[in-house]
Amino acid sequence: MSIVVPRAKSASVNPLKQSAPLGAAMAYLGVEGAVPLFHGSQGCTAFALVAMVRHFKETIPIQTTAMNEVSTILGGADHLEEALLNLKTRMKPKLIGIASTALTETRGEDMAGEVGEILRRRAADLDGTTVVFASTPDFTGALEEGWAAATSAVIAALVPEGDAAGRDPTAVNILAGQHLTPGDVEALRDLAESFGLVPTILPDISLSLDGTVPDAWVPTSYGGTSRAAIAGMGRAAVTLAIGEHMAAPGRLLERRTGVPCRVLPAVTGLEDCDRLVVALAELSGRPVPERLKRERSRLVDAMLDGHLIVGGRAAVVAAEPDLLYAVTRLIAELGGRIVGAVTTAVGSRALERIPAADVLIGDLGDLERLAAEHGADLIATHSHGRRAAERLHRPHLRIGFPIFDRLGAQHRVSVGYAGTRDLIFEIANLLQSGDHAPTPADLDPFRDRAADAPTPRSH
Repeated sequence: MSIVVPRAKSASVNPLKQSAPLGAAMAYLGVEGAVPLFHGSQGCTAFALVAMVRHFKETIPIQTTAMNEVSTILGGADHLEEALLNLKTRMKPKLIGIASTALTETRGEDMAGEVGEILRRRAADLDGTTVVFASTPDFTGALEEGWAAATSAVIAALVPEGDAAGRDPTAVNILAGQHLTPGDVEALRDLAESFGLVPTILPDISLSLDGTVPDAWVPTSYGGTSRAAIAGMGRAAVTLAIGEHMAAPGRLLERRTGVPCRVLPAVTGLEDCDRLVVALAELSGRPVPERLKRERSRLVDAMLDGHLIVGGRAAVVAAEPDLLYAVTRLIAELGGRIVGAVTTAVGSRALERIPAADVLIGDLGDLERLAAEHGADLIATHSHGRRAAERLHRPHLRIGFPIFDRLGAQHRVSVGYAGTRDLIFEIANLLQSGDHAPTPADLDPFRDRAADAPTPRSH
């Protein structure tokens, strides 16, 4: 069991974490026809927008209430109401997801009460659009916390309370964690469907942030989970929450509908993939498809090949808690040593199971220090860690958000048997890239000693 070391520095010079409102915005975009709305200044929204555009290479419809000096002092309810009405008129969204920021949270506004009052007073004007609110101050938590809060807000707004009239034994809810890419989410859907199950995935960014080209301009998210599908989640046989940060939305859904929730800490790695496949087989009552058995066999072979390269190597990893757990666990399964683990926030149960002595709540400066102190062979974090990797001359495994200096981040798959196999190959190939075949001089340092010896002086 690892020990979580709290933050010791008063300031981050090279930050690791992204803000909770950004995580909430990403989750809202997993709902069909949605528009995330930041209740704060324009600068709060601009930073999040730039980060998402650089990562996904797509148009991102994030909006803002544009708080200014006056509204910050007197209150932002008028700005919030005006923003909701403008979005309804101009963009006609099916869902507006409000995320608070540090500006409004620090002021102490009763935003939940203000949203409720606006919805009562403007019910006719906002008819047809669902408005949800999640409290996501920048100074608390990070991407995972914002993502989970937004998912819970959507469930509370759209899923009716009470047991559904009829359960569908083939229906399964999958609460996808923030650490999953659109490609990962799509792979999970394909896996569930291979057992004859009908999955409802929330948030479903595989249909909205997967990099397609719509036939016409769409001002909102152009895919994602429909409101009707979310409302029907109470008819499922079980809910699978992927990642510890999705346990809270899963428990909320269970309280509202009675659908039992099962938390899967990860779906990367042999043991964790086996746990998911067994759960789907038991739920469907079907045997494991031959294709999956073949993929599992390939993964076992890849682990045998990969451990010859990864085994004994030292790695430092910095990521959100659930992604940190998945990546460090896989490296440890291959015989690698985790000599440094850095994450964004406390509170996740995943941190207790990280295969490292300590897990530091810190930043990329801490990551670079640990890598230098322990002579790490591999650095794993998002694209902002590239400078540290360059300074230390170490290979850099890009994981998490944002990845802006490589194409295809949204299509990358590292879940399931096939995705885990590909991630093993990527890790091993990065380590191999710095290795060089020995030369004859390396093998025999005395090989050229006669040529290098000084010529004896004649008397």
